[in-house]
Amino acid sequence: MIQDFSGNSKGKYNVIGSRPIRHDGWDKVTGRAIYGADIRIPDLLYGKIKRSPHAHARILSINTSQALKLPGVRAVATADDLVETVSKLSNIGETIVDIREIASNSLASDKVLYKGHAVAAVAATSPHIAEEALDLIEVNYETLPAVVDVREAIKDNAPLLDEKRTMQAMGEDTGKHSNIATHNLFKLGDVEKGFSRADIILERKYNNATIHQGYIEPHNTTVHWKKDGSITVWVSTQGPFQIRAQLSDVLKVPISKIKVIPCEIGGGFGGKFPIYMEPAAAIMSYKSGHPVKIVMSRTEVFEASGPAPGSYIQVKMGATKEGKITAAQANLYFEAGAFPGSAMGAGATCMFSPYNIENLCVDAYDVVVNKPKSQAYRAPCAPNAAHASEAILDEIAEKLNLDPLEFRHINASKEGDRRADGVVFNRIGCEETVNAAMQSKHYKSKLEGLNRGRGVASGFWFNGGGQSAAVINVTTNGTVNLLEGSADIGGSRASMAMIVAEELGLSVDEVNPMVVDTDSIAYTDGTGGSRVTYATGHACYLAAQDVIKEMCIRAANQLEINKDDIKFNNGKFTSKSDSKKQLSFKEVAAEQGITGGPITGSGNINASGPGNAFATHIVDVEVDPETGKVEILRYTAVQDVGTAIHPSYVEGQIQGGVVQGIGWALNEGFFYNEECAIANTSFLDYRMPTSLDLPMIETILVEVPNPNSPHGIRGVGEVPIVPPLAAVANAIYHAIGKRLYDLPMSPDRIIAAMQQPVCEL
Repeated sequence: MIQDFSGNSKGKYNVIGSRPIRHDGWDKVTGRAIYGADIRIPDLLYGKIKRSPHAHARILSINTSQALKLPGVRAVATADDLVETVSKLSNIGETIVDIREIASNSLASDKVLYKGHAVAAVAATSPHIAEEALDLIEVNYETLPAVVDVREAIKDNAPLLDEKRTMQAMGEDTGKHSNIATHNLFKLGDVEKGFSRADIILERKYNNATIHQGYIEPHNTTVHWKKDGSITVWVSTQGPFQIRAQLSDVLKVPISKIKVIPCEIGGGFGGKFPIYMEPAAAIMSYKSGHPVKIVMSRTEVFEASGPAPGSYIQVKMGATKEGKITAAQANLYFEAGAFPGSAMGAGATCMFSPYNIENLCVDAYDVVVNKPKSQAYRAPCAPNAAHASEAILDEIAEKLNLDPLEFRHINASKEGDRRADGVVFNRIGCEETVNAAMQSKHYKSKLEGLNRGRGVASGFWFNGGGQSAAVINVTTNGTVNLLEGSADIGGSRASMAMIVAEELGLSVDEVNPMVVDTDSIAYTDGTGGSRVTYATGHACYLAAQDVIKEMCIRAANQLEINKDDIKFNNGKFTSKSDSKKQLSFKEVAAEQGITGGPITGSGNINASGPGNAFATHIVDVEVDPETGKVEILRYTAVQDVGTAIHPSYVEGQIQGGVVQGIGWALNEGFFYNEECAIANTSFLDYRMPTSLDLPMIETILVEVPNPNSPHGIRGVGEVPIVPPLAAVANAIYHAIGKRLYDLPMSPDRIIAAMQQPVCEL
């Protein structure tokens, strides 16, 4: 279902808004698409990683001599093989990290900081020999106390992961040695004055477990360091240019010497931006003269790649009896993992953004713990923050005897309102999503039956812009080849082709989109932050305009008219003064060999103004009082999508985000044992929802066009995961009459809550 708030007719576009079959679909459903683990090149060696059995320990010595003696072993690598890297902040997707720490994460030096931390690597003629060689590497450790709970890590007497680290607060070094790496503060108005005007004030605490993105394809890489000094990398990644930059910094090799070839990617959701095995593979390729391939096992993915951070959040909110929020205050503690760099700023920004609250104070803390370095996961840190803000909103609405959506509507953000980080909203669709949810068939329906409840929640993501490039080559038969640099995770090839087809008056099948390597296209930021359709789509639009400009000149020459007398519309070049003088796109393309040579167009942009994303979700649940199992009966996701380029893919993005959020709410989370090791390192124990657990996710697409996009595009991929945690939590409360503040809300926790006596907090 699509609701248009643009004031334009739905017949504005010929291609945009249609639902063509994706260009890469045939290869993927037949198994012909090349993923990273499919790379087979001559003289290939196979690499394996020696990992720490301890969550925190000092490395006393590493002896690789016996491994090198094993027949078939060609090279080993340790941190001693890496050049000394200096501290340099680098933006890898949706988080900022220090290059020195990226190097230390890829091969540990001095200390290991989590179970699974890479210590050494082996390359051999078969993966089995490499695996055997790992047991021959001798590592001596001095074990140290570990901390995996963010609440314990922030205590003054907690074991320190880095004894030299001092807390940075609002850009200043406090000099205090702490596991808190960074403290940021967002403040608007006067919070105490706001609370003084409130008729009701609530304070609550919320805990979220560490969550893995759950992509099906494990991390992989193949690296060939050639004799001429150049390095070629085949990898499944969301950001080939980010991989190139990180590897350049860690190895101290110019980026001009590194080519990254992005393979097809079997899911990422923000987790496939960093380098992990590339430095070790590169070193062993250099030593052996052979290309080296390394693929993580599923256990390694869980233990040694970047999950979404767990969190501990304290929130306080006040409102008048009429339902106006007067003030809100929050302390957010996010796990960074072994090294700093959680997206705590995003969580702090997103937490209250669906609401116009004049008095705000949000303190956000980035806390290191003995877990793998955290990475982005679809609107990073925003789901944790929204879990807290949207759950306490529900409590306040109930105590004020207000409909929960009406309460949200009263306080909804509008154009001109200010976010917590000070940014003033442009044209947004927050109010429209709440209205659409209130008017939906789902919300107007009655929910009857024992142990059933309905929950709602809203969410926000600011969306990304950034740098993108695109090139169009026109063939003589009138089709076009489109080159772009954005890794395709959710069908962006098709969206890019549709934008170009729309502008050039072609069918989508006449556009051949290609994601190319880092040597074949200008720099393009990674696929994350809901930026691709907006930013790379804009680059494709500019490339199409460049083609049109050149072809207008060619067409004018062919028609023997002045170039100012030509116009282009819907695939036709027509004389403004004599409409009978006309040439089709194909006719102009066919003559390019004699009218000036090849026709190309390019588009380059550093896109700003991506347009914010808002969503409001409704969920019905039923709780089994004997087992604590939660069944999702019905789910509706309402979202402002700007303009739905390919509605099926927009719906798919929303449905996928909802499902992941439901998993986060009910089942998913890392469980750590007494040795501070992850106890559930397989999909047998890390429980993700399947189609058997869920109804069809209903979607309502609200279209409030983004004025900064030629086609009104807003990113859609991040915000769907933000509301589900709180929506499900609120629904469970309305089903059983008890609120749960810790996620996941697993059956044992639900049963425990149901057995607790009712008490007014």
